[in-house]
Amino acid sequence: MTSAVTGGTTTTVPPVDEKRKSVTGSRKLVAVGFLLPALVLLGALVVYPIGFSVYRSFFDKSGDSFAGLGNYVEIFTDDTILTAVKNNLIWVVVAPTVATALGLMFAVLTERVRWGTAFKLVVFMPMAISMLASGIIFRLVYEQDPERGIANAVWVGVHDTFNESAGFPKAHPLPVHPLTAGGGGSFVTKEPVHAGTEVLLPLVGVAPAKMPSDARPAKAAEPADGRVTGTAWLDFTKGGGGKPNVIDAEELGLKGIKVEAVKGGKVVASATAGADGTFSLPAVADGAQLRLGPDNFREPYNGVDWLGPSLVTPAIIGSYLWMWAGFAMVLIAAGLASVPRELMEAARVDGANEWQVFRKITVPLLAPVLAVVMVTLMINVLKIFDLVFIIAPGSSQDDANVLALQLYRSSFGTDADLGVGSAIAVLLLLLVIPVMLFNVRRMRKETRR
Repeated sequence: MTSAVTGGTTTTVPPVDEKRKSVTGSRKLVAVGFLLPALVLLGALVVYPIGFSVYRSFFDKSGDSFAGLGNYVEIFTDDTILTAVKNNLIWVVVAPTVATALGLMFAVLTERVRWGTAFKLVVFMPMAISMLASGIIFRLVYEQDPERGIANAVWVGVHDTFNESAGFPKAHPLPVHPLTAGGGGSFVTKEPVHAGTEVLLPLVGVAPAKMPSDARPAKAAEPADGRVTGTAWLDFTKGGGGKPNVIDAEELGLKGIKVEAVKGGKVVASATAGADGTFSLPAVADGAQLRLGPDNFREPYNGVDWLGPSLVTPAIIGSYLWMWAGFAMVLIAAGLASVPRELMEAARVDGANEWQVFRKITVPLLAPVLAVVMVTLMINVLKIFDLVFIIAPGSSQDDANVLALQLYRSSFGTDADLGVGSAIAVLLLLLVIPVMLFNVRRMRKETRR
C-alpha cells in the first residue's frame, strides 16, 4: 500500500498488482457466470450420457449383473454386428474420399465455365434436403421395377438399345393350336411344313403391355412358290368372340418373334415376323418343323437389383454422395479462390500443362481445405443412420447394416439389449476421437502459421 497527501488529506492507494488481480478476478467471475448455463447443458446432455453409456456397457441386458467385457466381446463375435463394423469401414474409406474428389473436380472445372455459379447452386441444393427425405427419394430411385425406379429405367433403356428387346413371356399355344411343347421352353409345329402352304402359328397368354407398340392387325401370309410362308399372331380377341386358329380382324401380329426351320435337330433357316406377324422362309425349310425358340419367351430384362445384398451399400453411398458432394465443392471452391493465381500462371509460362498445374500446385495449396473436408465427412459417415435405415429394405438391411443403425436396433425394440447398445455407442465414440484429435492438431498448426 502507498500513501499520498492531497490538500492536507492522506489517501491510501493500493498497489498496481492488487488492482490487476481485482480486475482479473471480477472478469473471471463474469466469464464463469456467462459460461455456467452452457457448461450445465454440456454436462447434462454430453458428459453424463457418455459416462452412463460407459458404465452401462459393463452390465448385462437387464442391467442388474456385471458383464465385464462380455458386451464388447459380442460386438466382435456376432455376425450381424461384425457386418456393421465392416460396412462402417467401407463408408469411412470410400464415401469421404469420393465426395472430396468430386467436390475438388466440380470446384476446379466450374471456374472455367460461364455458368459455373448456376452449376454450383444445383450441386449444392441437395444439402437443403434432410437425410430422411433423401432416403425416401433414393428408395424410389432404386426401385426394382423400371416403370417406377429411375435408375433401372435408365439402365434397362441402355440395355435394350444395345441388345434385343424382350420377347413374349408366358406366351403359349392352346391344345387346339398346331403347336406343341418342344422342350427347353420352345414350341414346335405338330407336323412338318411345306412350301406354298400357309403356316399358322397362333399363341395366347401375351399381356397387352408386353405387345410391341407398333404391332399391326395380323393378316394371312401370301403363298410364294418355293418358300414357306406363314403368320404368328396373338389368337385372342378383346371382349370375347373370335375363333381359334383363325386370324380375326382385331387380333395382332407377334412382331419380332423368331421362327426357325428345324431338320434332323439342326436349324436350316430362320426368319423374324413383321409387324403384322407374317414371315417367309426359303425353300430349304420345305419338310421341316417350325420352332419358336425359348428366346422368344424369356422374361424381359428387369435391370439391376440395386438394393440386393451385394449392391445395397454402394447404392446408399451413391445417395450420400449426391447430398454431400456439394458441401465438399463449396468448401474447396472457397479455398481455391484464395490460391495465388500468379503461381499458376508462372507454372504455365514455364511449360507446365493443366494436369501438372493441378497436381503440382492446385492440390498442394488446397491440402488444408481438403483435410478439413475429409475429416468432416469421416466424422459424418461414422454416425450415418438415416439413409441406411430408410433406403435398405428389410430383406437386405442386415447386409447394409452400420454401427449407428445397429446401435438403434440393439437399444430399442422388443428384444433390446442396452448393454450391447451401450458398448456399440462407446465403440463409436472411440472411433470418432482419433479423427477429432487429428482435426484439433491440424487446426492448432494452422493457427500458429
